[in-house]
Amino acid sequence: MRKCSRVALLTNMIPPYHKPLYLLLAERLKDFRLFISTPMEANRPWLPEWSGLDVVVQKGFTLRRHWKHPRFGEALAVQLPVDTYQQLARFQPDAIISAEMGLRTLLACLYAKLHPRCRLLVWSEVTGVTEQGRGRLRQLLRRFIARRADGYLALGSGGVRYIESLGVGREKIFKIAYSTNLEPFLAIPLERSPAAARRLLYSGQLVERKGLAPFVQALASWGRAHAERSVEFWLAGDGPLRNTLTALPLPGNVKLLFIGTVQYHQLPDVYAESGIFVLPTLADTWAVVVNEALASGLPVLGSTSSQAVEEMVSDGENGWTFSPDEASQMDSALSRALDASDSELAAMRIRARQRATEITPEKTAAVCLAALTKVGAL
Repeated sequence: MRKCSRVALLTNMIPPYHKPLYLLLAERLKDFRLFISTPMEANRPWLPEWSGLDVVVQKGFTLRRHWKHPRFGEALAVQLPVDTYQQLARFQPDAIISAEMGLRTLLACLYAKLHPRCRLLVWSEVTGVTEQGRGRLRQLLRRFIARRADGYLALGSGGVRYIESLGVGREKIFKIAYSTNLEPFLAIPLERSPAAARRLLYSGQLVERKGLAPFVQALASWGRAHAERSVEFWLAGDGPLRNTLTALPLPGNVKLLFIGTVQYHQLPDVYAESGIFVLPTLADTWAVVVNEALASGLPVLGSTSSQAVEEMVSDGENGWTFSPDEASQMDSALSRALDASDSELAAMRIRARQRATEITPEKTAAVCLAALTKVGAL
């Protein structure tokens, strides 16, 4: 395979779970440079860390917006990297991979238009669920970009369906998955103590979008109906919803423990003390916490509004799935999870880990390279 001379990847920031993928691309491409809009988004607990990578922090500004989804509202900080065209002109890439479909990708389209030898891949991080309630201007912009990109990297089947809805042919869409370095999670013993086997865990931002309030209310109802049993729900992370969750009325047999912010390298210790992972999200493009949980041996009690759940969790095999629009489905999935026998949970832990190992940074890198080859960049 001929190495592409220069590949530019444009994105908001470098989360710790993406770094293994970027290192692989840097190793397999001749000249690979990341252009990021910010060292780290303000609502993320991670420290910036991109050693071993060629990184440029772009000039730009932050636009404060409010996401008005039919199911929730959420404050957003939209990064606008205004020097994208100038940075690309300086780097002179043969191929661009541009994340999302906003200003940076629009400017990448302009560069590719004026430099016909340059190929453009759009890394799409949206699905039909995440796009509900978006304005008409955004839809027009995305259709404009769709006609000009050489190919798309789409997250999961939901991402593929959304890109197809923009009029893009399936032959131009490459399905990818988020992945991370699984080794620290795979090192966790599969066995769980009786106390930990049914301990529930959530990891992530405490925001309305994650569906935590409805889930805690469902958990409270379960507790009232099962007064003879008890359950613990650990929440790793922080956010504006914490006070709301703390104020929800709970029966005495349901305990919430707020762990607070956990740095990425500390997460395996938290997973090791838990038995079932919970992701009741109302809208997520992927959610790498599902990869981490499955690798740690935790069956996932998850919402199908996450592509990671849709792609990686099989109901009754390595977890329990539900639609967040159907309260009865969430109640049923929760009951099935907490009623699972010790032997069922042990078998699920094995299947969870097996599924996690099928999605790796190496496989995601291979899809990215295949996409670059298909559009003529390699």
